[in-house]
Amino acid sequence: MKDLALHILDIVHNAISAKATLIEVDIRESEKEDILTLVIKDNGRGIAPKMLETVTDAYTTTRTTRKVGMGLPLLRQNAEQSGGGISVESEVDKGTTVTAKFGLQHIDRPPLGEISGVMVDLAASRTEVEFVYRHTTSVESYCFDTREVKEALDGMPMADAQMRRYLISMIDENLDEIKATR
Repeated sequence: MKDLALHILDIVHNAISAKATLIEVDIRESEKEDILTLVIKDNGRGIAPKMLETVTDAYTTTRTTRKVGMGLPLLRQNAEQSGGGISVESEVDKGTTVTAKFGLQHIDRPPLGEISGVMVDLAASRTEVEFVYRHTTSVESYCFDTREVKEALDGMPMADAQMRRYLISMIDENLDEIKATR
C-alpha cells in the first residue's frame, strides 16, 4: 500500500468485520527519537491465540474467498523497510491492538496520505461504530472523536457531501496547525 491511510483503512475494516463498536487510531510523531508510531485499537472479537502467532504471515487469513491476507504482512513490510516493525496484541472477546513503528524521516516510510478523508468516510459510512483519531506531534495533539462530532452536529448526517467536505477540511487544518508529517 502506498500510504499509511490505506493501511489504516484496511485494518479498520478488519476491526469492523470483528464487530468492533469503538476503533481508536493513534499516530504519534517523535522527532527526537525519529519514530512515527501508529496504533489501531478496537473492542471487537479479538484474535484467537493460535491465529495470533501467524497473523502477520501472508498465508494467514480468516476469509474463505481467498487463501491469503495481505493487510498486516504489507504493514509489517513497510514498517521494517523504514527501520521499524509491528506488534499485534489481542484478547478474545476484548479486542485487538496493532502497533506499527516507522522511521519518521526514513526515505522508505510511506507518507500519511489522505487520513482526513479516510476517517471522515469511515465515520460517515459506519455510523454504528465510534471512531477516535488522535495525532500527536512535538507541537501539540489533535483529536477527532465521532462521539463529539455527532453531538455537535445535532442529528445532521456526516454523510452529507457538504458536511464531509467541512470535516475533512477541519481535520486537515488541525493537522497543519500541529505540524503533522504528511
